[in-house]
Amino acid sequence: MSMDDAFSRRLFVGSVIATSAGALLTRPANAQKTPPPVAEGTKPQTAPPVPPTGKTVPEAAKPSAPAEPSVTTAAPTIALPPLPYAENALEPVISATTVGFHYGKHHKTYVEKTNTLSAGTPLAGKSLEEIVKRAAKGGEKQKKLFNAAAQTWNHNFYWQSLKPKGGGAPTGTVKERIDKDFGSYEKFREQFATTAIDHFSNGWVWLVLDKGKLKIVETHDADTPLLRGQKPLLTTDVWEHAYYLDYKNARKDYVNGFLDKLLNWDFVAANLV
Repeated sequence: MSMDDAFSRRLFVGSVIATSAGALLTRPANAQKTPPPVAEGTKPQTAPPVPPTGKTVPEAAKPSAPAEPSVTTAAPTIALPPLPYAENALEPVISATTVGFHYGKHHKTYVEKTNTLSAGTPLAGKSLEEIVKRAAKGGEKQKKLFNAAAQTWNHNFYWQSLKPKGGGAPTGTVKERIDKDFGSYEKFREQFATTAIDHFSNGWVWLVLDKGKLKIVETHDADTPLLRGQKPLLTTDVWEHAYYLDYKNARKDYVNGFLDKLLNWDFVAANLV
């Protein structure tokens, strides 16, 4: 090789090196590398998106919506008690037809209204006597509930005050108490009958124990001796639905039949204990 050829080769190599160095110096700092070619038939791989916070939240850690509150319907707390005798057991004084309507319609409706009106209130689940006493203090707002509950209680007591082949003068301890506080059974009967027959409009007539003494009292509509601190011993219903099918407007005949043939002195004795 001549000296000219050697010099030409050194000059060529130096030129290549200088060109490469210049390319490296002029390349932008943020230039991205060219991705490698993708083989035909395959999809290019991409990185998963990054959340704005820069942190992926696991599904299990995400807050869930509050569960819907379960709605339950409370079972009725006040039940219609069964009659202590057959519907026709009080005949001929009170017919099976009257008992069927009085007990199966009127009384049953009072029970249903008591449960409906007390549902969802602080009185739901309370005893019937507690509902009566607390609703009585609720004024006009609780008047409908009081009427239904008190009428339910009064009717529960009424059916127990009746007895097939009952009535007449009492015996034993009850007779002694009647004689002591009224003078005689005859005087008791006269006072009770007069009070019941003359009672204006709808209501109840009661024999009660008041501060240790037997008394006859009357209440209007759904009112009850429970609210006066008196202990009921027996009652008769003088609402027209108690007798109208059998006696029309002759309440006197209904009252006399109650006293002479149906009054349950055993019930009175049990309540005196």
